[in-house]
Amino acid sequence: MSFGVVEGEPGVGPDGWTIAEIEGHPFGEIRFTTARWALSDVRLLSPILPSKVVCVGRNYAEHAAEHGNVVPAEPLLFLKPSTSVIGPRDAIRLPIFSKQVEHEAELAVVIGAPGARRADRAAAERAIFGYTCANDVTARDLQRSDSQWTRAKGFDSFCPIGPWITTGLDVSDLEIRCEVGRSPDEMEVRQLGRTKDMVFDVPGLVSYISHVMTLLPGDVVLTGTPAGVSPLVDGDTVTVRIDGIGELSNPVLASS
Repeated sequence: MSFGVVEGEPGVGPDGWTIAEIEGHPFGEIRFTTARWALSDVRLLSPILPSKVVCVGRNYAEHAAEHGNVVPAEPLLFLKPSTSVIGPRDAIRLPIFSKQVEHEAELAVVIGAPGARRADRAAAERAIFGYTCANDVTARDLQRSDSQWTRAKGFDSFCPIGPWITTGLDVSDLEIRCEVGRSPDEMEVRQLGRTKDMVFDVPGLVSYISHVMTLLPGDVVLTGTPAGVSPLVDGDTVTVRIDGIGELSNPVLASS
């Protein structure tokens, strides 16, 4: 396993892209090795394994409304364990404890600064390394029955992230789309929203979280999901697409 930089010409599709290997991790000066591969010849893992995944609930008013909830006055935070993280094409496993597992397409923020703590908005923006797609998979029935959300959000495979980290991206108004289907010809749009509709924007969220806990390089912030969440069943494929980043697809399988 190694980190790399995706290289491609504008207007040329992923089939023509390559990955250039770098030494160590990407949170510092980038040094390339001599190794390069065609993107089609490598397996993409989760682009980062964070020490923590900090999530924001009810950050889109329509999503809060579809569950009969009010928009919070301050960001509503919860955590997903690092063991829930999987990468592109890895399987989301439906736990036997739940009868209602749902997708939540989200913009994910990857922290790059060492020890982001008590950051103001400007410092929060500087602390951001880049952005990727995420799926905050949720056992909705357990979320309703439990007094807190750890079990509903924390199962292994409940945090797909990928396909890569995009840097230098303006995320103020990006389309977020989630499609679910049994085959490529049967994909149905379930969620369609825009990041401009977030209640709390990205710099504000990172600043707020940094006043609660120190954010470390590689930590991930999930910024909330638009309306349209719906159940996943065995045999589905769920795809999250975000403008300027790419797509994250995962099969859905029953636990064996």
